[in-house]
Amino acid sequence: MQVPLEQFSVMRMAKVLAVSRSGFYYWLKHRHKISQRDRARTLRDITVKKAFEASKGRDGARRIQVELAEQGNKHNLKTISDSMKRQSLVAKAARKFKVTTDSKHSLPVVPNLLEQDFTADAPNQKWAGDITYLMTSEGWLYLAVIIDLYSRQVVGWSMDHRMTANLVGDALKMALFRRGLPEEVIVHSDRGSQYCSKSYREIINAHNLKQSMSRKGNCWDNACVESFFHSLKVEAIQYEPIMTKEMMRQTVFEYIEVDYNRTRRQSALGYLSPVVIEQKNVA
Repeated sequence: MQVPLEQFSVMRMAKVLAVSRSGFYYWLKHRHKISQRDRARTLRDITVKKAFEASKGRDGARRIQVELAEQGNKHNLKTISDSMKRQSLVAKAARKFKVTTDSKHSLPVVPNLLEQDFTADAPNQKWAGDITYLMTSEGWLYLAVIIDLYSRQVVGWSMDHRMTANLVGDALKMALFRRGLPEEVIVHSDRGSQYCSKSYREIINAHNLKQSMSRKGNCWDNACVESFFHSLKVEAIQYEPIMTKEMMRQTVFEYIEVDYNRTRRQSALGYLSPVVIEQKNVA
């Protein structure tokens, strides 16, 4: 027969269990209260989740650590990772790159001037461009971008339902306009027919730019732009419902002009955004 615990005195149970009576009474009094450690962990989880949601679910532990540190909340990377794991907060992951341009043509090509050196000492020294496709409920849209390799800022971009020479030409014209018509800029791309077209080369020559092209079939020669396309598709498109063309245009605009250029922290830039890195380092 089981004997009810209330038949034993506190003194006897404390002796059998090798605990102090004062400790038992302290536990009895405070057992419903949250400990200071648990309270701190709860507040930290709230802070981490707020930062994660502010990034639209795009930032992992390292970026969140930097963001919180700038706000005065310094935590080590493991603490942030544990908090995210505890709350099932998983940053959107990368996906594989797929070639979209047509390099099977007889148009003239030019040498690779970058040779996978994606560094620059100042803005408007090296630009890189490429095209990607975006699926909508109304058919395909194509996006061409120009990225300044100094800050990784998207300085020019264009969208159209056709992948033409005008598409890449409009992106380059935007970059030239926004950057004040600089000259002697190396403008790198793959060997797609759009970049080899007469109209695109005329823009290059008219503004005294230096055209550069990747080696045939080597996607690593334009890795920075491909990385941007990965981020765009995973962070802004992949987990969203299929959009109309107009919705896709608005999504791309917001991602480039608001999120990516101005607020998205990049490891290659010391976890600063492209706009911030230029503001800090360019007089």
